[in-house]
Amino acid sequence: MEPAKITLVAGAIGAGKTTWIRQQLSQVASSAVYLSLGTGSVPVDSTYLVAEVPGLIGLNDQQLGEFLAQTNEEPNIYIELGFYLDLASLMLPFNISDCHKVAVLPSGIDPAEWQDWADTIAIGIENQITLSQSEIWRSVLTGQVLDFPSLNTFWYELTNGAYGKVGRIKGIFDIADGRSFYFDFVAGNPQTKHTELNLDLWLDGRPNRFSGIEIVGEQLDREAIAQTLKDCCLDEQTIAYYQQQIKTSLAQQEEEAA
Repeated sequence: MEPAKITLVAGAIGAGKTTWIRQQLSQVASSAVYLSLGTGSVPVDSTYLVAEVPGLIGLNDQQLGEFLAQTNEEPNIYIELGFYLDLASLMLPFNISDCHKVAVLPSGIDPAEWQDWADTIAIGIENQITLSQSEIWRSVLTGQVLDFPSLNTFWYELTNGAYGKVGRIKGIFDIADGRSFYFDFVAGNPQTKHTELNLDLWLDGRPNRFSGIEIVGEQLDREAIAQTLKDCCLDEQTIAYYQQQIKTSLAQQEEEAA
């Protein structure tokens, strides 16, 4: 059996690494695997890609070695490397020299510093991220259901600097009508991306699927961010009320269509 085809994807903050990988996945006929190193319990990108790309397998850091040891297939494996990782000291369960290494960079960035590492330089998303000392704030929201208007207000405040300077934000949120959304913001990009994920409506209590948020910025007011997010979350009684309303509406639509 031939070894798995492994592609390591690195690059600048908000350059479009995940977008580049999704474009490649759309052209892959065989099975594919995705892993974003270092995201731990907040796998925003993995959850988004697995929901949107049929047949894609999402792994975490601990599962990769076991998968490589047990698989009988020849999958295409895409490993996204966060900007915060030291590429010179990566610890991976395979020989890095056997991988295809891709650097995704915004237009206008001098690729010289990446040429010694990368086999391929890809031009990604233009942005205006200027962070002198970047920090990452992550939060798991699994089980929480958010009020959509309140979420939109919070997102507007967040992306306009109310909680500190932000360069990159991405999150997955379950809302009251049972849908799950992927939110994506890059400083300098004129529009926030809101994508309804290709997932079943969740209409039975608190969702048992991942949701969460990752913010890259500086001088972030973490306490205020956490409190505002908490204020967007609905209590048990309100969740049950909205879910029953949606169930009743869907049942009526089925009766009318019959």
